[in-house]
Amino acid sequence: MELSALVNTSHSETLLVKGSDLAVAVGSGDLPVLATPRMVALMEQAAAALVAEALDDGITTVGTALNVTHTAPTLVDRTVTATATRLETDGRRFVFAVEAADEVGVVGRGTHERVSVKGDRFLEKAAARAQEV
Repeated sequence: MELSALVNTSHSETLLVKGSDLAVAVGSGDLPVLATPRMVALMEQAAAALVAEALDDGITTVGTALNVTHTAPTLVDRTVTATATRLETDGRRFVFAVEAADEVGVVGRGTHERVSVKGDRFLEKAAARAQEV
């Protein structure tokens, strides 16, 4: 599928919130509610999946920017669904509107940007960077 054809398309990922997803478990707070980093990861997962099937072999995307608000708490054993809607593409760059909601309503929203990379070259650069330490 042509990548430009994916503009205004959406993809959702769902999570049943468990103890390991809570702020108190991931260290982002001391309350037993869905951790913001976990909500963000679900949003990124939805965005990455939206474009993954249209990419050539050996190409993947990495997150490069995120602007999100987390506006409502979600308790354990509740379901959260993150939806990414592709707003634009500019060559290797993809911009998404992201939103997360539980059974009650929206719990977070914002924008997310990803860039396509050659997986092997990206890992080579990461390994070279690690050698600089």
